Amino acid sequence: MLTDGKVLEVENLCIDFLHGSEYSNTVKGVSFTLHRGETVGIVGESGSGKSVSTMALMRLLPMPPARIADGHAWFYPADDGEKTDLLQLSEEQMRHYRGSRIAMIFQEPMTSLNPVQRCGHQVVEMIRLHSGMSRKEAKQKTLKLFEEVMLPRPEKIFDSYPHEISGGQKQRVMIAMALSCEPDILIADEPTTALDVTVQQTILQLLRQLQQSHNIGIIFITHDLGVIAQIADQIAVMYHGQLVEQGSADQVLHYPSHPYTQGLLACRPPLESRPLHLPTVSEYLNGTVATPQVESAEQREKRHQQLYAQKPLLEVKDLEVTYTLKKNIFGKPLQQLKGVDGISFDVYRGETLGLVGESGCGKSTLGRSLLRLIDHSSGSISFDGQPLDSLSATQMKALRPKIQIIFQDPYSSLNPRIPIGEAILEPLRCHHRYDNDQQRRQHVLELMRQVGLEEDWYGRYPHEFSGGQRQRVCIARALVLQPELVVCDESVSALDVSVQAQVLNLLNDLKSRYGFTYIFITHDLSVVRFFSDRIMVMQQGRVVELGTADQVYKHPQHPYTQKLLAAIPKI
Repeated sequence: MLTDGKVLEVENLCIDFLHGSEYSNTVKGVSFTLHRGETVGIVGESGSGKSVSTMALMRLLPMPPARIADGHAWFYPADDGEKTDLLQLSEEQMRHYRGSRIAMIFQEPMTSLNPVQRCGHQVVEMIRLHSGMSRKEAKQKTLKLFEEVMLPRPEKIFDSYPHEISGGQKQRVMIAMALSCEPDILIADEPTTALDVTVQQTILQLLRQLQQSHNIGIIFITHDLGVIAQIADQIAVMYHGQLVEQGSADQVLHYPSHPYTQGLLACRPPLESRPLHLPTVSEYLNGTVATPQVESAEQREKRHQQLYAQKPLLEVKDLEVTYTLKKNIFGKPLQQLKGVDGISFDVYRGETLGLVGESGCGKSTLGRSLLRLIDHSSGSISFDGQPLDSLSATQMKALRPKIQIIFQDPYSSLNPRIPIGEAILEPLRCHHRYDNDQQRRQHVLELMRQVGLEEDWYGRYPHEFSGGQRQRVCIARALVLQPELVVCDESVSALDVSVQAQVLNLLNDLKSRYGFTYIFITHDLSVVRFFSDRIMVMQQGRVVELGTADQVYKHPQHPYTQKLLAAIPKI
């Protein structure tokens, strides 16, 4: 039976961070109330103060550099006892609340689970720490929790290490751990951001079921309003450390009053139309939003007729990529896995081919094998009539400027010790473009302007930029050699929706200007429909559907495609 009693009341929370010798205000007077059985969604871009505010409630912020300058966080026990200010407790007192009364699911389960400890043992440790159960009792409770969060083969996962299970399964282990001590409050910090749409939908359904059965108050943090629409009762929108809008989910999603909220809603790629330019949050904040121009079905049909009347730029025939999982003592393969299983398709000059499917379906393996970053075991790849299979390393190096890749994680694909200007210039030097570094630098500065980077940032290092800015650096580096084909491997998946809109607009503008051809790999079907001419759907290494974006979206033929489309979070 759900109750509507208060479980948490946050009043005027202010958090400062030390910069140099002075503190600056980061979170500015945040106030909200959470009831039992209710979900409060906190929405905003990276750096808006969402996670910092909830980490302060858990008392997990390092102090210094952080300090709580003002405010209260009143916790109301279920037995109607005295309320407690979590922000005033000593560390010893807070240990009795953290985990048992207020628990947290972190954004990245791989980094929040201990990689050298088995999954079940980590949950057992949590239960024993707070309840004093015997090891046998704690194991039985853990297995019951694994069943409750719908983990397959609980006994096997209990004895598995984190790297041996999928991302969705790791997230379920984290949910089980957070629920193990039956908390009153559960904080879910971007728990579905890096997950496929189907896994995301399952996790959201799971959280709703667990909330109803345990009467938990949930604080759900995300930057995706589509996700928040599926789970939240109340929504609080954060911008630059402040709550700029707060109200019921229906009110905030359908009648937003603040320009920032309006911008967040508008910059999601629409499912029913295809604008030539996505609105951005900055346009709403500056009051410069124009009526979007939309590509009509007739214009699109005419453009496609011209595209597909050409010879293909890339031809792939019966491509297979095989991984050896197990060998005998003589090195002979005993067990193999086909990452890509007999795929054939063409890509035409000036086209964007969207490649979608869940994690592990072979999308990235296929993308990398096209560039011969991974060797394929059989089949053929031809680029502009030239077979890539027979090229030597020297010949392949000469061809590489024409085929480039933008990787998913911009931070790990940039050298942290090289300034971003030099990172963009390096391919020009490697392939002997221009006569000297001065000419190369001029070309780099011009390209930086085109992708929205300031010239003054040439000497800055990757850690000095936001995720969206780093992705622009990676785009500039991939495009500096003016390639003909660019493979975008989940290049907008981890970005805020507002930054994602800017990057998609940028890629479209550069395609119009230079005639680039894209293979766009993603698991987000709303993005791929907006961005692609055709969509290729992959499952377990095979192509299960291929057609124009509108055909695949409006009339999906394969049950797997239908399942993916049904899982798209809608407002």
